[in-house]
Amino acid sequence: MLKQLQMGLRAFLLLASRVWTCVCYVLKKQVRAFVQHQPVKYEIYPLSPLSRHRLNIVKRKVLVLDLDETLIHSHHDGVVRQTVKPGTPPDFVLKVTIDRHPVRFFVHKRPHVDFFLDIVSQWYELVVFTASMEIYGAAVADKLDNRRGILRRRFYRQHCTLDCGSYTKDLSVILDDLSSVFILDNSPGAYRAFPDNAIPIKSWFSDPMDTALLNLLPVLDALRFTQDVRSVLSRNLHLHRVW
Repeated sequence: MLKQLQMGLRAFLLLASRVWTCVCYVLKKQVRAFVQHQPVKYEIYPLSPLSRHRLNIVKRKVLVLDLDETLIHSHHDGVVRQTVKPGTPPDFVLKVTIDRHPVRFFVHKRPHVDFFLDIVSQWYELVVFTASMEIYGAAVADKLDNRRGILRRRFYRQHCTLDCGSYTKDLSVILDDLSSVFILDNSPGAYRAFPDNAIPIKSWFSDPMDTALLNLLPVLDALRFTQDVRSVLSRNLHLHRVW
C-alpha cells in the first residue's frame, strides 16, 4: 500500500512538473510578444539656453553607420543560416543581379532601427559605410531611408581597404576633421585605424528582444555636445576587445 502511494505521488509530481514547465513556456512567450509590441519612446526635451549655446559653438558631428549585423542581418538564396529561425519572415526582400545572376536577399531589421534612425538623424549627419557590394548596400540603404533623405551619403566595398583579410574603413575620406566623425560598427577590424572614433556594438542576427540601439541613444544624445568625440570615445577602448 505504501509503495503504491509513493509511486502515485511520484507520478503526480512528474505530471505537475511538466504542466508547470508548459505554463512557464507559454507565459514567457506571451511576455515576449507583449514586450515586442510596446511603444518605444526616447523623450526629447527642449534644450536649456545653456545647452543650446553649447551646441551652437561646436561643430555638427557625422555619425557613420555600418549595415550588416549592425543595423540589419540578411541571407540570400541557397544559404541556410542557423542564426535565423526557420520560418521567420524577413522585413523586406531585395532582388539584385550579381555577375549576371539574379539573387534574392532576405533582410531582417534590427529591433528599433527605424526609431533609432528617426532620432539620431535629428542630431547628426548620417553616413552609411558598408563593406558590402554597392548594388546590395545601396538597396538596403534605400529601404532604411524610406524616402526620408537621411542616408544620402554612402560608401561601399570599393571605398574600403583590404587589410589582413578584412575590409577596413578610412574615416578620413568622409571628413578631414576626425574630431567630428565617429562610426558605429560591430566589427573592430573595420575601424582598427580609428579606435578613438568608434562605438562598438554587439553583432545582431535574429534576437527579437535586442535593445542595443535603444541603449546607445543616451550616449549619442550627449556626444553631440562635445568639442572632440575622441575625448570621450578613447576611454572605451576596452569595449572593442569585448565585442
